[in-house]
Amino acid sequence: MGSATLTTSDWLRLLRKRRERMYAESLDLSMPITWESAEEQQAAIAFFNAAFRAEESGLRQAHEIADEIRAWDPELADVLKLYGDEEGWHRELLTQFLGYLGGEVRPMGPTTRTFYKLYARAKRHETIVLTNLMFETIGATTYRLALRTAKSHPAVRQMLTILTRDESFHVPLNAHFLRCILQHENDVSGRSAGLRAARNDASPRLRVLYHTLTASLMASAAASRRRAKKFDHIPFRTLARAYAEHLGRLFVHADDLGFSPSRVLLASVGLTKKELREGEDVLSVDAALRSADRERVQVTAL
Repeated sequence: MGSATLTTSDWLRLLRKRRERMYAESLDLSMPITWESAEEQQAAIAFFNAAFRAEESGLRQAHEIADEIRAWDPELADVLKLYGDEEGWHRELLTQFLGYLGGEVRPMGPTTRTFYKLYARAKRHETIVLTNLMFETIGATTYRLALRTAKSHPAVRQMLTILTRDESFHVPLNAHFLRCILQHENDVSGRSAGLRAARNDASPRLRVLYHTLTASLMASAAASRRRAKKFDHIPFRTLARAYAEHLGRLFVHADDLGFSPSRVLLASVGLTKKELREGEDVLSVDAALRSADRERVQVTAL
């Protein structure tokens, strides 16, 4: 499978194999939840509503991009379509789960609505995919933290485990989408073969977007604490630091993409680039293959 990344054909094979088992998996909602308070229940409903909106957005964007790129890369379009189908399956599970919690799909709050309005306006494929890669990263980070701190109930843990496991797979998958789209943009713009071989070469516009999104997502942890903390019990500083760490680590290891985390932002939460380099490379081939098999993935706390 190569020393650096999986090919589009590899991803397509993995996704087709995952699809064979996906719909056979169901939630066990036979045991009712006893809530410690009404506030805890409402916080849980808010937490999983946020998850629903993320899956809904991922589904729509993946299928739209798949239709648009089919002309120049039909195989990548098939990968995007299958990825979107996984997001759609999560949306179905979350709709069912919200009803089980005693809630329903609710309108978005002001912070979430602003994020998704801006996201929906994006037209450039590289902008959409970079944004989605970062959203998948903070999703996987939040779910993994919540597995350690949220209510210990079988159905809650099952839902969180499914989301953590699959979003962890979607992170390197979206990195592959970004590499392919940046490479296509470089090819179309006529960059030299030598430069293309060395880097995918993110534009200054994308680098600004990366830094803006990182800061915005770290700040969004404060708004999410007002709504969901009574369920997931994750302190703001812990969540903001985890977002900075995992959004930074992505691109420290994938330096071919041309992004580099802000030293000032890292320092604000007590991190350095050296620490990020010492952590696991979640975009490596080994990490991608470990996260691909639903039956073998072991979800551990951060």
